[in-house]
Amino acid sequence: MTVSTQELLLSRIRDVPDYPKPGVLFKDITPLLADPQAFTALTEALAELCVRHGATKIVGLEARGFILAAPVAVRAGIGFIPVRKAGKLPGATLSQAYELEYGTAEIEVHAEDLAAGDRVMVIDDVLATGGTAEASLELIRRAGAEVAGVAVLMELGFLAGRNRLEPALRGAPLEALITL
Repeated sequence: MTVSTQELLLSRIRDVPDYPKPGVLFKDITPLLADPQAFTALTEALAELCVRHGATKIVGLEARGFILAAPVAVRAGIGFIPVRKAGKLPGATLSQAYELEYGTAEIEVHAEDLAAGDRVMVIDDVLATGGTAEASLELIRRAGAEVAGVAVLMELGFLAGRNRLEPALRGAPLEALITL
């Protein structure tokens, strides 16, 4: 990805102070999504990473990961699989619980959507603490598939998600287009 592409993406991410609670500086990607040039540049950059790392399937993490992963899958010519919050998928699922700052959460994937031989790239908008991404890697491996890597639009470095995710990656790449 070129510096100008990175600058374009960064220029379309709006800072929203004190959202969703006081003291939080929220990174709003809706202006990026609304700009066809920026959204196309993002889609192209993520699709190139999927191709480079030999992905055969793309997992998008609920909810903003769906918005990014679906067009990337179309552009790269590979399948898209949603990883949802527990209870949202109608068929037989694999589920994975994970720790949050306060409590736990659970994500699921349709059991038949991943299989041995699949190389799966996980796509999301933000890598924050890394909990959801870490749980998705476990789900992918439990389904018998291989992790091709994780790709995110932005990594919030100060939250140390990369450190949490490194052991679960087992050498697979973690690609962040922007690190803040």
